[in-house]
Amino acid sequence: MDKAFEKRKKVVYDLICDSLYIPMKFKELAMLLQVSREERDDLRRILEELEEEGKIYLTKKGKYCKGEAERLTGIYRANARGFGFVVTEGEDSDVFIGEEYTGGAFDGDTVEYVITGAPKERSREGKITRIISRALRKVVGLYEAKPGKDYGFVRPDNQKIQKDIFIPAGKSNGAVNGHKVVAELTSYGDDSHKPEGKITEIIGHINDPGTDIMSIVKGYDLPVEFPEKVMNQAQRAAKAVSGADMAGRKDIRSWLMVTIDGEEAKDLDDAVSVLRDGENYILGVHIADVTNYVQENSALDREALERGTSVYLADRVIPMLPHALSNGICSLNAGEDRLALSCIMTVNRKGCVIDHEIAETVIHVDQRMSYTSVNKILSDRDEAEIKKYKDFVPMFELMLELSGILRGRRRQRGSIDFDFPETKLELDEQGRPLSIKPYERNAATKLIEDFMLLANETVAEDYYWQELPFVYRTHEAPDDEKIRALATFINNFGYSMHVGANEIRPKEVQKLLGKVEGTPEEALIGRLALRSMKQAKYMPENMGHFGLAANYYTHFTSPIRRYPDLQIHRIIKDNLRGRMNEAKREHYHAILPEVTKHASEMERRADEAERETVKLKKVEYMQERLGETFTGVISSITKWGMYVELENTVEGLVHVVNMADDHYDYVQERHEMTGIHTGKSYKLGQRVMVRVIGTDRLLRTIDFEIADEGDERNGKDKWETDCQ
Repeated sequence: MDKAFEKRKKVVYDLICDSLYIPMKFKELAMLLQVSREERDDLRRILEELEEEGKIYLTKKGKYCKGEAERLTGIYRANARGFGFVVTEGEDSDVFIGEEYTGGAFDGDTVEYVITGAPKERSREGKITRIISRALRKVVGLYEAKPGKDYGFVRPDNQKIQKDIFIPAGKSNGAVNGHKVVAELTSYGDDSHKPEGKITEIIGHINDPGTDIMSIVKGYDLPVEFPEKVMNQAQRAAKAVSGADMAGRKDIRSWLMVTIDGEEAKDLDDAVSVLRDGENYILGVHIADVTNYVQENSALDREALERGTSVYLADRVIPMLPHALSNGICSLNAGEDRLALSCIMTVNRKGCVIDHEIAETVIHVDQRMSYTSVNKILSDRDEAEIKKYKDFVPMFELMLELSGILRGRRRQRGSIDFDFPETKLELDEQGRPLSIKPYERNAATKLIEDFMLLANETVAEDYYWQELPFVYRTHEAPDDEKIRALATFINNFGYSMHVGANEIRPKEVQKLLGKVEGTPEEALIGRLALRSMKQAKYMPENMGHFGLAANYYTHFTSPIRRYPDLQIHRIIKDNLRGRMNEAKREHYHAILPEVTKHASEMERRADEAERETVKLKKVEYMQERLGETFTGVISSITKWGMYVELENTVEGLVHVVNMADDHYDYVQERHEMTGIHTGKSYKLGQRVMVRVIGTDRLLRTIDFEIADEGDERNGKDKWETDCQ
């Protein structure tokens, strides 16, 4: 031990602990201690050791304070730009971790950290002091062999992983340049060493069809194949409905009933029926009784719980349940008897549910309808379609009538409708994108949405007042700070919203969206409003649903593809059959916190994977259109450039280095780019012509440049051609 070093360390510590000492930055501290420039490295080392020992801590302003900072635990969430946040259970706000304070943590790691900012400060910052456990075990990426050497590197697909993975000699598993691979980490590296690993799987060459999507599947660790035991159990369970299955159920096979889905859908888990009863409507929402075939704690159930949800990727579906169930006996196929759990509601002319029944039923769907066909009947009044489905047209018209009433009631109470166009991809047999366009919402999609929402609310309210253990779909009110920032921002466009002292009501957000409807800034303000919202999640406690302005909400309508719905059906059936005794209550109270937490995590994983596949196909689509021009809207502006969204939902970046006609500065308070010489400015929501100048399949990014005015006609023609 260096006695002189330890002595100096004690002097520094005593000075910092002195009651008269005012926290100082490193430079001020060095001056006070009369440390020469040559001795400053020693002082830094002393301060680092005192920090590691917990005797002092560094504030976010870079000042050293006496006393031990409280050691907290959380999950680190990395950002592709190097910094990150620690999420701590029970805390409302995340803690910002600067790039220099990540301590070598990877996304998802459980870490110990200290707060470096003063407790009174709203925006908290911290420093990771220890990694408790690692979440990252495998990395998917592109293998690059070092020329002339017997080692190589894996360039991670996940941009949150900042370093390439070193693959030593003999650990490449036969991979060559251009292979997409899975590498198992053997070392996480440090400040001077890259992470190290060995290649365990070769997915395929980057140019092989299907390799791109499979890389995303592997990257998100999505399960592809079902275990043999699960498949065998599904085959045994998928038997035709028998008389014994129907015993004790409400038989409503005589009711006129349809399914309405997209043309490509194969797992049809909801059917609807509507009839008039005097001034009221009898709306039936009939959901496949999946729990009849998936028994609790069976191999099927454990696999479904682990998966949490079906995942819908650009070129494939990874189902929660094997096809023998999801596309077979649990799918409400027309012309076949099926077991269902039905929510039958009596709705008055004001859209209020004045009576309801939740029952185990036997149903027989009369017709499988598509959104396109129903919309042709209701909106286009297509004579051929009306003639083809003449027996169902009166019911469809009744559905449209009821849908309008329900939608009006939701709007009246303040329900927010974020009507953003989803992306619809058309791929060829090789997985190459042929067309990209917004997914159409029409009268048919809206009426099914209205009916499902009403059933979900009705079931949630029923079970809330029964005070039984249950799974709710919750959406908490947004943070006051984010809403106030939104209110400040929209003032730039001449809009305002009322923000109360302690809360904002969903109706205020809805009114704002109504004001901007049809304006150039509609999409922009809508997205910013959405980003101000919290994420919806599953919980065993009812917290209400802010976005829907609903006091009670659940997910009851999709048990084929969402585990929470399956769990809810099991609870409902135990209750209907008189099995909800104290032991059952205790059982559900015990398992639901973990079930809901896991389901929320799996939902987020699926959403991210789905978004990544869509981004990838957009890049591939635009790769074939380099040099072409398109019309778009500036969707966001940052100091490094402007993001422009095209009419087909593709978004790309106009980087400041590609804005060659002037030097542009980002004016944050006005959210615009302004040329310092010409005074030319670009604003959020502004329509612009852009030319495609670059794409990157690995980063999944698209680069634009502002096109000349003379290119405008070319761009418009091109868009029209692509849409035809």
